[in-house]
Order: sequence, then structure tokens, then C-alpha cells
Amino acid sequence: MRVVFTKGPGTSYEIAVHRETGATLAPRNGPGGHPYLPHDLLHFLVEVEAGIPRGVFGQLAAGDNGLFWPADPAERTKANRRRKTKGDNAHSRPKADLIRSEELVGMTLPVWEYRRGHARALPPPMTADTVPPLVERIVGRFDDYADRWHAMEVGGTLTVTW
Repeated sequence: MRVVFTKGPGTSYEIAVHRETGATLAPRNGPGGHPYLPHDLLHFLVEVEAGIPRGVFGQLAAGDNGLFWPADPAERTKANRRRKTKGDNAHSRPKADLIRSEELVGMTLPVWEYRRGHARALPPPMTADTVPPLVERIVGRFDDYADRWHAMEVGGTLTVTW
């Protein structure tokens, strides 16, 4: 699966998912909010590095539509009907992996911001001596993408592969 992030003005971005399994998905706007690391890219990097199989992107790779809608209107109607009848919504996804993804994003972004001089301190109870090895690895992955994203012009793209 390929995930393409297209930079918009300010901290906005669009995300498109190209996958082998499931309906073709329509691109959607991301929540934005960070000038260096789009929120959905954080989840992607966390899930890959931590080996979270059924987080946001593992679900998409497995054929679930997640927060996306099928591009084909007929497929969109079918997906909407399934969600209503089967409860196939964000609450029925494997919660443990989604919670783990959110927790790791919440832990790693502040460490990255502190190390890059965008924050004055690490969030308690973390100290420079108590950053877990997994968080260190994820922060390193953030470094691989942050400067490229920040320097990118509006309309530029960044592609990652699951």
C-alpha cells in the first residue's frame, strides 16, 4: 500500500491511499495542525516502527475503509449501508491497536519537539534519561521526514509505503 501526502497551505494536507485490497478510496483532507509532521504521517510512522498490525494504516491495508470513503459512488453506498447494519465504524475497529497508536503519537511527538527545540521540556514523567528505546526509534523516523515536509512547497507530495 502506498500513502501519498500532498501539502496544502499552512498546516493542511491531503492524504490518498493506494492499496491492493478493498475498494479504491477517495483522497481526504488531513487534520493538519503541525508544520513539520502531518498527524496521519505520525500514525503511519508509529505503526510501522512499533509493528502495530491493525492500527489506522494496517486496517486500511487489510481492506477496511477506516476514515476514508470509496471513490466509486456505488461502493460508497454499499459501505455506508454496511456501516449502518453491521456497526462497521471507528468504534468497531480493533481498539487495542488504535489506542496504542494514539498513545505512541502522544509520547513521541513531544520528545521530537523537545529535541528539535520546538518545546521547552519533555512531558512528565519523562526525562532525557527515561525515554524508552521504542520512542527513540520512532523519533528517529520523524527526523527522516520532518525537514523534507517542512521545506516542501504547497502541492508537493511525500509517499510512504506500508
